[in-house]
Amino acid sequence: MSTPRESDTDDVVIGIDVGGTGTKTGLFHSDGRVLALRRDTTPSNDAQAHALTDLIVEVVRWARESSLAAGYTPLAVGIVVPGIIEEGSGVVGHAVNLGWRNLPLRELLRTALDGAGLTLPLAFGHDVRAGALAESFPRVGDSVRHQRIAFIPIGTGIASALVENGHVVGGGLAGEIGQLRLTHGPFRGHTLEEVASARSVARRAGVATAREVAELVRSGDAEASRVWTETVEVLAEAVSWVTAVSGATRVVLGGGLAESEGLLLTPLTTRVAEILAPMPAPEIVKARHGDTASARGAALLARAVAAQRGRRQESAPSAPASTMPRTTVTA
Repeated sequence: MSTPRESDTDDVVIGIDVGGTGTKTGLFHSDGRVLALRRDTTPSNDAQAHALTDLIVEVVRWARESSLAAGYTPLAVGIVVPGIIEEGSGVVGHAVNLGWRNLPLRELLRTALDGAGLTLPLAFGHDVRAGALAESFPRVGDSVRHQRIAFIPIGTGIASALVENGHVVGGGLAGEIGQLRLTHGPFRGHTLEEVASARSVARRAGVATAREVAELVRSGDAEASRVWTETVEVLAEAVSWVTAVSGATRVVLGGGLAESEGLLLTPLTTRVAEILAPMPAPEIVKARHGDTASARGAALLARAVAAQRGRRQESAPSAPASTMPRTTVTA
């Protein structure tokens, strides 16, 4: 999977990020602007994704209407989801936080959209790998070209993806670091997600969100500070593993926990450098797109699918006017 670049054209695509807790839907212009964005709660207790397919139909219809109101017809839709994904077949082998196992989700979504009269070219992929694509573009002010960039969102779950020279490396099980069990320390036997995801940090601190934990830490709350320090230590080991194996020179942190910015990034950077010494430590930065990185990545996948379809149509032999098939893309 390579990084599709924004084009000079004037068009839009739909990007949808299905997360363990929330679903984000965006209408993305070819110049990178977000023309519309909505957030919904991801259905729970939905092992066969019946409620999710209903939600996807609803948000694609909303995006289509928003697009038409802005004077555009969307070219394609990209949908990304968490878990162990086989992108070739569109089957979700296992998504822990959503209860999916061996679910042919891409086909279910395709059928639901077609049935609702919302037929569009459909790109389907992994949320973290898509987010990594969106975050892999060089940043303003970069003095170093990073050949390898690791993306680690810390939200309801934790996973990672590696981009090397504009290409996402791996698929399937690759990057599912959140399911690794800790082998030492006070959390031995627990998975990384059970200790350091945004949801787990909030639970351990006895509040509703990771943002509240960060606010308590800033106010000097002792219990919240203890939880935060433990979290930084566990995450530092995980980031160090990823760095040592991948050789990434930049690590981009996304998800809710990264919104705390320096409260997390500063001690994490210090601890990772200590663990990796004498090896060089990576630059650790917050995701520039915040929690919309995966939705933006889904839009990049949608744009790639639309471009591929356009190339196929251009290269197809012309048929006589009376017999030429008509391809209709509805929005």
